Amino acid sequence: MLDVLGLAPEDECVYRALLGRPHSTAVPLSDLLGLSRAAVEEALFRLVGWGLVIRSADEQFTAAPPAMALGSLISQRRDGLRIAEHALVTFAEEHRAAMTGSSISDLIEVVTGVDAIRHRFLQVQHAARTQVRSFITAPFVALPPDENTAEPMALDRGVRFRAVLDRAVLAEPGIVHDAIDSLRNGVQLRVADHLPMKLVLADSDLGLVPLAMTEAGEPGAVLLHRSGLLDALDALFETVWRAAHPLELSGTEGGSEAPVEVGPHGPTELDRRILALLLAGLTDLTTATQLGLSPRTLHRRLRHLMDMAGVRTRMQLGAHAVRNGWTDPS
Repeated sequence: MLDVLGLAPEDECVYRALLGRPHSTAVPLSDLLGLSRAAVEEALFRLVGWGLVIRSADEQFTAAPPAMALGSLISQRRDGLRIAEHALVTFAEEHRAAMTGSSISDLIEVVTGVDAIRHRFLQVQHAARTQVRSFITAPFVALPPDENTAEPMALDRGVRFRAVLDRAVLAEPGIVHDAIDSLRNGVQLRVADHLPMKLVLADSDLGLVPLAMTEAGEPGAVLLHRSGLLDALDALFETVWRAAHPLELSGTEGGSEAPVEVGPHGPTELDRRILALLLAGLTDLTTATQLGLSPRTLHRRLRHLMDMAGVRTRMQLGAHAVRNGWTDPS
């Protein structure tokens, strides 16, 4: 029922269970719901982050009052719908103007072929004056992130870049190193569970939306000029951006199979990357692969971090890392 608010089924089960069992811990909840302890701990971590569950100093969990906690989430969804409604009104006005004046072809350009899409993708970024926003999903059809020559040039002009990555993208080979380079250059990155499309927006003037393959087997895209449809995509990006998880990775290069010992004042740069990727939702195996670690080394580092933080579970480690800025770039 609460999936419309962005809650996973496990989140709703845990929250409902806590409504009748205040001051509970993960173990009895796991037994009650028939879920693994890890699943319950992950759900509790998310629920605490959303303000739906209150964690006490002794790691007891209590459901926040529904009227307060759920009311806040509902208000956020209403705000998003209002933005979409305003975009719809603008779209209708633009549509009427287009039908009585400009041709539809003046507002929408169909682009086909890898080379043509790549050219338009670079053009859109070159045209930006203040900001470029994008949804990044796999697979990369026209241009992999490490070949985007327009990004550093636009950054040098003072253009602001914000991008939301589909969580599955973080499993692509080399993407973490590309993300580190982008973050070092000032690009802001966030991660979403699932993105509905690929998208690039230049200011509020241009938008490129890659589409499915044509009948001839070529990739296609639509280049949008200022219109109600572009306003709707603008609103969509901002709604997804607010809900996405910030991705913060250390910007220095480090040896992959480094010793387990942490630095004298906190976690090492590699530890920060491990925590950032796990908090972004990657599995242990994907995190280890991206960082060039063996799963055994990854687990040893996590165990050492838990000992240093004085916690017993990964959920507690994640909360400790967020509170103490362990995932922030140095």
